[in-house]
Amino acid sequence: MTDSAIAVLDIDGTLIDSNYHHALAWYRALRSVGEIYPVWRLHRLIGMGGDQLVTAVGGEELERRVGDQVREEQGKEVDALLEEMALLPGARDLLVAIKERGHRLVLASSAQERHVDVFLDKLDARGVVDDWTTSADVEKSKPAPDLLQVALKKLGVPSDAASVVIGDSVWDVKAAGRAGMPAIVVRSGGFGDDELLDAGAKAIYDTPRDLTEALDTTPLA
Repeated sequence: MTDSAIAVLDIDGTLIDSNYHHALAWYRALRSVGEIYPVWRLHRLIGMGGDQLVTAVGGEELERRVGDQVREEQGKEVDALLEEMALLPGARDLLVAIKERGHRLVLASSAQERHVDVFLDKLDARGVVDDWTTSADVEKSKPAPDLLQVALKKLGVPSDAASVVIGDSVWDVKAAGRAGMPAIVVRSGGFGDDELLDAGAKAIYDTPRDLTEALDTTPLA
């Protein structure tokens, strides 16, 4: 492994089992304004930032009309589901293993700050990671590369520093590609291996625990 490589980890769906909760929260938020979309369609967009999801599911007219209201409602729906969101197998162990191998580690999340705070507590991560992001750090989230670039900036390194993204969705992989970073993926996002590989994933694992066990043979850059 390359000692200088920086690990940039997604939180939602990668470390925390939250994707299906988010899909339900978006469904309920949209329904609150009279818009009904199948949950499976919403699930396919989880991992994309909320600033882009409303347009992706319903077009620019929907975004203009109710985008801000839906995002506010979705945040409230997530508030009510936070207690049910649990760590994925080996999530914290992965963070510790990455640090023990000499890598810097930043969590790149587009979640709202209050939700990130809860996730950091669930992971007991503040004493392990070097830094983290929230939705407040960028104007445009995944699949745009901005969040990943900000994550590196928080560590005071250039955007072309040796690094790798660890995520769970095609949106993580596409954002990584646009940022010039390789991507490793866990299957908890619910995407097919073919989709993840076509998007550019370099390796796929079932859980954070499986990735941890493979770290000695899976370079992070």
